[in-house]
Amino acid sequence: MHARRGRTGRPRRTRALVALTLLASALAACGGDEDTSRPTLDWYNFPDDSGALQQAADRCSRASGGRYRISYNKLPRAADGQRQQMVRRLAAEDDSLDILGLDVTWAAEFAEARWIREWTGEAKRRATEGTLRVPLQTATWKGKLYAVPYNTNTQLLWYRKDLVPTPPKTWSEMLNMSRDLARQGRPHHVEIQGAQYEGLTVWFNSLINSAGGTILDTGATEPSLGPPAVRAASIMRELANSPAADPSLPNQMEDQNRLAMESGVAAFELNYPFVYPSMKANNPRLFENFRWAPYPRVDAGRPARPTIGGIDLAVSAYSRHPDLAFEAALCLRNRENQLTAALEGGLPPTLRALYDEPAFMKEYPFSEEVLAALESASVRPLTPAYQNVSIAVSHTLSPPSGIEPESAVDTIGEQIDEALRSEGVIP
Repeated sequence: MHARRGRTGRPRRTRALVALTLLASALAACGGDEDTSRPTLDWYNFPDDSGALQQAADRCSRASGGRYRISYNKLPRAADGQRQQMVRRLAAEDDSLDILGLDVTWAAEFAEARWIREWTGEAKRRATEGTLRVPLQTATWKGKLYAVPYNTNTQLLWYRKDLVPTPPKTWSEMLNMSRDLARQGRPHHVEIQGAQYEGLTVWFNSLINSAGGTILDTGATEPSLGPPAVRAASIMRELANSPAADPSLPNQMEDQNRLAMESGVAAFELNYPFVYPSMKANNPRLFENFRWAPYPRVDAGRPARPTIGGIDLAVSAYSRHPDLAFEAALCLRNRENQLTAALEGGLPPTLRALYDEPAFMKEYPFSEEVLAALESASVRPLTPAYQNVSIAVSHTLSPPSGIEPESAVDTIGEQIDEALRSEGVIP
């Protein structure tokens, strides 16, 4: 204390200034700061490190003309943690949640639990206008819209042009190319998600849809599966028991695939567009030959249907400001904010017009392939029991090298049937 007084030389004046500052703050509060009467809309979404989501919240707060302010609240990084936090709070009817960033698999569950509001009237018209058809499916349950697609994502086939001058069009072609490269002693792995988690379900879902089938029937009341599912499981087993398989396949997720491709041991990679800027930054030499192509087909005459990802924005059933929340959600996913999220956050947009935007096309030289994939894409099974369905698939098909196609499909069907009827606890 003594030394601090000696340094400033005016301890009494300092105390006086502090007192005046506190008094001025108190008087300002009594005078009624305009912000205190402005509702705060709490937006819960995945943690974005690019700053794009915070920019969207700030822009929409300013654009509201003082009618509301959006507070961007970051959920846990893992999808399971995000869902768990929101489920617990919504089950407790927590009214401090207004806008919810839902994984594309959650809308049915949240809608069935009556935790989110239906989009109707003018809000629904604005939400659907110009929006890609397949992402809208993820936000729909029982014919009603419960969210607005904020961003989307899909996988492409990434390959090394120095190893593969012409990319394969089918899984069979790709595996044959991998075998040829292996015989030559050249990099030949096909990097794909083989760990026991959601990525394995996505792989199976993409294959079964590409083979002309689905996991659930149209009404999501029972498993569909059948021959297309056996075909899908057979392709997974064939890859896992061929030279194409990375030795770490049973433990690999998207990021491990990226790192393996960047290390130079692979010729092919099935992954999301985030791998493109990563390769450019981490291995400029390999980047010179890093190319992309459509997701491989199961049958040459049938288009591939890769599974989409993304986030949908929903309005909480317990929001104290639902009308403002619908308006704010539409602003958060408008053209400007989706373009920012695409350019800075690497999140492909759900508005069709943005795929013709020069800035987007420059940043995404593969935008044409992404759009084509999105327009023919598949969605994961739309059901409130999706978490159990996914677990049934990923546990049964892990590890891929041990798959017995017909018996595995039978097991998946039995477990999904139990899950849909709530008669079994999925492992």
